[in-house]
Amino acid sequence: RDGLKPVHRRILYAMHETGNTHDKPYRKSARPVGDTMGKYHPHGDGAIYGALVRMAQPFSMGLKLLDGQGNFGSMDGDNAAAMRYTEVRMDKPAPFLLADIDKDTVDFQDNYDGKDREPTVLPARFPNMLVNGAGGIAVGMATNIPPH
Repeated sequence: RDGLKPVHRRILYAMHETGNTHDKPYRKSARPVGDTMGKYHPHGDGAIYGALVRMAQPFSMGLKLLDGQGNFGSMDGDNAAAMRYTEVRMDKPAPFLLADIDKDTVDFQDNYDGKDREPTVLPARFPNMLVNGAGGIAVGMATNIPPH
């Protein structure tokens, strides 16, 4: 419905909660990674940082959701710098995925330890899956939808 994997949704929601928007200064990438891991996604910082990096790469997304500062990798396969060397904030389109989330527009569920709540889906005012595509393997099925 919103075209996001849970890790991407959780990163954007964590950044929304801390006010890390396009009109504010950049923050070290370790901050949203730590917030996401601590509250919503206890699967290790490498997976979370990798997802964050992809959302900041103009060559990976049709419409970037994050605005990164520093080395976020290249089309040639160069890796991004470590999260302690990069900075990030939401890019201008990202708030359109989160618009009106505080107005009971989507359902929320308990997080992994039951101490916080997270959205099951984002309200998404644009068709993110068509714009940014999707890719990966889950439950034995592969998906590769290129950005349009």
